[in-house]
Amino acid sequence: MTNKTVLVTGGTGLIGKHLCRQLLDMGYRIHLLSRQAKPAADPRIKTFRWDIGQKSIDHACIADVDTVIHLAGEGIVDKRWSPQRKKDIIDSRTESIRLIYELIKNTPNTTVKNIISAAAIGFYADRGDEMLTEESTAGNGFLAESCIAWEKAVDEGESLGLRIVKFRTGIVLDTEGGALAEIARPVKFGLGAALGSGKQWVSWIHWKDVVKMYLFALENCNLKGTFNMVGPHPVTNLELTKAIARQLKKPLWLPAVPGFVLSLAMGEMSAAVLGSTRVTAQKIQETGFEFDFPELELALKDLYA
Repeated sequence: MTNKTVLVTGGTGLIGKHLCRQLLDMGYRIHLLSRQAKPAADPRIKTFRWDIGQKSIDHACIADVDTVIHLAGEGIVDKRWSPQRKKDIIDSRTESIRLIYELIKNTPNTTVKNIISAAAIGFYADRGDEMLTEESTAGNGFLAESCIAWEKAVDEGESLGLRIVKFRTGIVLDTEGGALAEIARPVKFGLGAALGSGKQWVSWIHWKDVVKMYLFALENCNLKGTFNMVGPHPVTNLELTKAIARQLKKPLWLPAVPGFVLSLAMGEMSAAVLGSTRVTAQKIQETGFEFDFPELELALKDLYA
């Protein structure tokens, strides 16, 4: 058990909720940054208000905090990508961490030593069958642009002498929301289908392994730098859809949804589902991290148990 205090941004999101529960179980104290000042459902969590647009933050949020876990960010596929929406997506990730850095910089005798931040494999963009490592170059398009800006903003903490860990997160599998819920919905009605060619690579990870990896970074002070947060065995979109259909015991008989249909329906945002991003988890595995759900079938069986 520990008595350290962790400041979490984005703590009310899918991953944030799972992570906060686990942190509490391990004895961590949690400070939560929220746009609303209302108390968290769990009395062990202290909520502090911030407003990224107004550049305001409750200075007490970093009192006694050892580590900041930065998960905040507008949903990538929640709304169509208008110019304003694109700005909101980037600002929610970059200006939020800068607000925290400004506070750390202006707080004498701050106790903050570590920043563990979400990032995304959108950094690599659509790369076909290429196997992508943390050393691979950034891709092109809005997803890559937003991820590059996000990581650069997080890296600004290096000038403050902070240990920085960035996790480029893949497709997180969780029945409560996100990509899995969207893919599974038509499958449940017997109307599932691959998207586009179905050959595009999907680098997935079980939400429990996501939480485990954040805790691994929190408790291993030697860990720093950038790591891919994906399972060790990426699959194609068709393989993923078939595996979900098998788990739900539903037929998969419809032809794939053509890419141009998705482009018409989603606009530029279709890049998020049609892009092929085949990412390796080798670097994090070499640090001693072990996945609880390395295989897709195993992950889906647990999720739908």
